Amino acid sequence: MNIILLGPPGAGKGTQASRLQAEHGMVQLSTGDMLRAAVKSGSPAGLKAKAVMESGGLVSDDIVSALIDEKLGTLAADEGAIFDGYPRTSTQAESLDALLAAHGRTLDHVIELEVNEDALVERIVGRFSCASCGTNYHDKFNRPKVDGVCDVCGGTEFKRRADDNAETVRTRMAEYRAKTAPILPIYEARELVSRVDGMADIDHVSAAIESILNPGG
Repeated sequence: MNIILLGPPGAGKGTQASRLQAEHGMVQLSTGDMLRAAVKSGSPAGLKAKAVMESGGLVSDDIVSALIDEKLGTLAADEGAIFDGYPRTSTQAESLDALLAAHGRTLDHVIELEVNEDALVERIVGRFSCASCGTNYHDKFNRPKVDGVCDVCGGTEFKRRADDNAETVRTRMAEYRAKTAPILPIYEARELVSRVDGMADIDHVSAAIESILNPGG
């Protein structure tokens, strides 16, 4: 099974992709991760990407397609793929169709994790973690049992990501909407799109995705 997982940063795509990998043996194809891995490995596509990135340019669709082509070629026939961060344009959607066909695959589902923007901002802006062991906390939803002391390791130093602020989150949301809007009609016309409440509890989101992938249950 091959699926596209859509949703803005913070919607929980990474968490759900990890669960799908663990439960179904699927492989997450995140373009960002693939670019970094390709550059590190020195593959032909990675060398091209490295040159573009070092010059400050944007990696072209051709290079990204080559990376996906390379990765699809390494998957076993029974390994499904989860596309995360690709496609983002109608041109990329056409390229993905061609790549899947070349590897004897078809696209089965496009799943969008829907979010409430204000609630998502609150979810992300309130995040912090223990500087010692990395345990995650939240100002409102998951504070340490003893204020200022990590529940796990007893550490008293905490940190926040610099980009976990309201302005950055809303900018990311706007970028996601602008990039995703053009591709949804393509897949809606093919009746591939399903939507899940990304603000629900993680287990509920997983169950909703499972019911889409396996409707007979």
